[in-house]
Amino acid sequence: MTKNTFLWPIRVYYEATDAGGVVYHSHYLNYMEQARTEWLRHLGLEQQRLYRELGTLFAVTWTEVRFLAPARLDDRLTVSVALLEQKQASLMLQQGIVRDAGQRPLIDAKVRIAALNSQFKPIRLPAELLLQLQSKIAV
Repeated sequence: MTKNTFLWPIRVYYEATDAGGVVYHSHYLNYMEQARTEWLRHLGLEQQRLYRELGTLFAVTWTEVRFLAPARLDDRLTVSVALLEQKQASLMLQQGIVRDAGQRPLIDAKVRIAALNSQFKPIRLPAELLLQLQSKIAV
């Protein structure tokens, strides 16, 4: 983790688990999506405003996820987001999920998100976003 890593707490609820109380694998993607949304909000860039005012949507175009250990019902998790790379029309993010305030890594992931217009065509990242990201690349 770096000083530019954004952390988002989350709790595991019943609907995210199987009969044994273990989180379904697909829910980790949901948790990471929620953390990315809150990361953008933390930067002052709410997704609805980005779309409404700048015509920009984001879509996941690639992901690599390592499942290291399971999360369980009622666990307190922390989801992290760190910017690894910024290109003209996309961002590469490092994401992780840990249990017990960072003591137990559960997920290690890389996620590429692309900037798209309302017709889902790639576009350049908005200048406002680039300004906010200037000092956020993880080292």
